[in-house]
Amino acid sequence: MSDISVILKYFPDLSAKQQDQFGRLQDLYELWNNQINVISRKDLENLYEKHVLHSLGIARVCSFVDDSDILDVGTGGGFPGIPLAILFPEVKFHLVDSIGKKIKVVSEVAAALGLTNVKAEHQRAEKIEGKYDFVISRAVTRMAPFIGWIEHKFNKNHFNPLDNGILYLKGGDLSEELGEVKRKYKIYDLSDVFEEEFFETKKVVYVPF
Repeated sequence: MSDISVILKYFPDLSAKQQDQFGRLQDLYELWNNQINVISRKDLENLYEKHVLHSLGIARVCSFVDDSDILDVGTGGGFPGIPLAILFPEVKFHLVDSIGKKIKVVSEVAAALGLTNVKAEHQRAEKIEGKYDFVISRAVTRMAPFIGWIEHKFNKNHFNPLDNGILYLKGGDLSEELGEVKRKYKIYDLSDVFEEEFFETKKVVYVPF
């Protein structure tokens, strides 16, 4: 689906500005993907379902409060950070990736959309300084090593609907991988909120800190 109807289906209260920003994502990613490949050609045809709506699955788990600080680790071409930054314009998003050309795409897309709440940085997660309310990511690595990268980066004060922590987009059978995790966690099935077949095995894993 190459238009935003699948987004409006689940987020019908978007402002005209937000609808315009979401609507421009297709052309922007087609433009930049021709120069720097950050999304597979096949997935680009289904950008709104497989990338944008998938990213917004995090918002169905936690609706971020204004002035929250969010770190997106291994953002790639800007997912889940860019769609969430459109949805939550008063929330601050720091998008990082260890591959510089991907951050170039993120910076250009954010600038084109006028997303003043997005900071993009070419950096490894372990090197990032600062404290955040949530760390978000999409299947960058196994959960146990991921926790090791970011476990000291959380603010102590909690003011969101969920306590501060990790919100991680994952798919498939996670029993073996999460067996390595020494902390409490909760799994949210995106099939409970999105009816498209793509989301049958997609989940958000929440690890509070």
